Amino acid sequence: MKSAEEFDAVIVGSGAGGGTMAFGLTRKKMRVLILEAGPRFNPFEDYKLAEETWEQQGFPHKPESEGRQTFAELQEIGPELDDLQSWNAVAGRTNPTKRRSPHKYHHVRGVGGSTLAFTGESHRLHPDAMQMKTRFGVAADWPVDYKTLEPFYSEAERIIGVAGPENPGARWRSEPYPLPAHAPGFPSQKLKAGAEQLGYQWDQNSRAALSKPYHGRPNCNYCANCNRGCPRTDKGSVDVTFLRKSEATGLCTIRTGVTVLRIEAGEDDRVKGVHVIDEEGTSEFIPTRRLVVSCGAVETPRLLFASGIGNESGQVGKNFMETIAWTSSGLHTENLGSYRGLPGDSICWDFNAPDAIGDGVVGGVRFSTGVGEAALNGPTAYARRVVGGWGESHKKRMREVFGHVLSVGSIGESLPNPGSFIDLDPEQKDANGIPLARIHSHLGEGELKRLDFMAKTAREILKASGVTELVEEYGSLSHFSATHVFGTCRMGENPDDSVVDEFGRSHRWKNLQIMDASVFPSSGGGESPSLTIEALALRAAAGGG
Repeated sequence: MKSAEEFDAVIVGSGAGGGTMAFGLTRKKMRVLILEAGPRFNPFEDYKLAEETWEQQGFPHKPESEGRQTFAELQEIGPELDDLQSWNAVAGRTNPTKRRSPHKYHHVRGVGGSTLAFTGESHRLHPDAMQMKTRFGVAADWPVDYKTLEPFYSEAERIIGVAGPENPGARWRSEPYPLPAHAPGFPSQKLKAGAEQLGYQWDQNSRAALSKPYHGRPNCNYCANCNRGCPRTDKGSVDVTFLRKSEATGLCTIRTGVTVLRIEAGEDDRVKGVHVIDEEGTSEFIPTRRLVVSCGAVETPRLLFASGIGNESGQVGKNFMETIAWTSSGLHTENLGSYRGLPGDSICWDFNAPDAIGDGVVGGVRFSTGVGEAALNGPTAYARRVVGGWGESHKKRMREVFGHVLSVGSIGESLPNPGSFIDLDPEQKDANGIPLARIHSHLGEGELKRLDFMAKTAREILKASGVTELVEEYGSLSHFSATHVFGTCRMGENPDDSVVDEFGRSHRWKNLQIMDASVFPSSGGGESPSLTIEALALRAAAGGG
């Protein structure tokens, strides 16, 4: 292990932001130390999809691979919103109370971060979603535009090996995708036919899953389990792409099981270093010339709050935006073999622009195939959520319907509001005595209107596609269940209403950068954020300090 003085930069977190920053800095011959609170995952050993118990495992979390957060009391649900409640054919309503339930903030602490468990959708942000304040009077404008980010999007796609369609739609491109799009599976073919009956366009999705062998990694085998970890390395998670390249330079050192307790301020508006504790319980101070914080939109503000650093504008923790999601699933008349294939292999962008829904609703949404992400790709899920009963009749019905489920998933814009923010829990602390991050979540009127549109449209598409019976629906109203979270350290030109500049640099602390989705001024209309984080990080590493 090198001494801390031998590193040019220290990065806290190794996900899409931190891992890509490490790649960008080592490419400039800088020596980088990554501090990762979680463990390493070995794709060939830890993702046990070949075992009989694969369906019960989910993503195989290890000790310390999930952080702890608490929730403030969530909002009440009135009877006028009954149509947006979550339910399935076996359990009925999944939240029988009159208040939103805090289910989970889905994330992974580990080398590669949450990309280890992500589906692998690889999206560029809609250009119009970067000017929400100027054009629509909501959220905030990005201090960087699509044209400026475009070459970095292309570079990130080349490194990952993104497979995408020829038609880019609103997201114009300077070059084709590195790999051809995946052929749509049977569920997507049915959804495309149904969507086109309704006048909607249903396209191949851009996916960080290899459609052909690429840079020493094999092509996808369509096992439909991206969210449980990819045992073949064809999914473009950060550990097998950016970090693999970074470590190969000999300039990147990753220390796992190391928790950063606080950042220490130094002189001349520079941070001095970080106080850490490792899994053995050994405390240490690590000085640094340059500090990059990449802990995500929940844990990054927690670290800044715990350190008393970076909140000169009062905006740290504010502007929290979550995943606004809805999924409808039903039984198709045909056996589609929907337990297999590539999750999210097709998508509808027709309502993705901020003004595409109409009726005064600001903020877009997207629709896509959802069987894999709903984890309705195994017999256990059918038995627990689709087919009720017991004994011979249950077996008979299972044989009749297995492979028939068709799902439409939707993700939509989340706009900042005063009721959604991150702060420190006044009572609960972690094992090191640091207060836990507390999540405050409120769905505003616009979010509820979007959610209603998402539910009605998903049902409409399923019916047109041949679904005769709905068996499950779930969404953001009944439960807080977020994978994509944004905005708590947003970037901007004015230090009075933002935390960092367009390169993620603190407006005050000269050697402090933040690089994760916490810097997003707006969430976009359902785009998965990892590619945008990676493009921002490549640009920040190349020219941001």
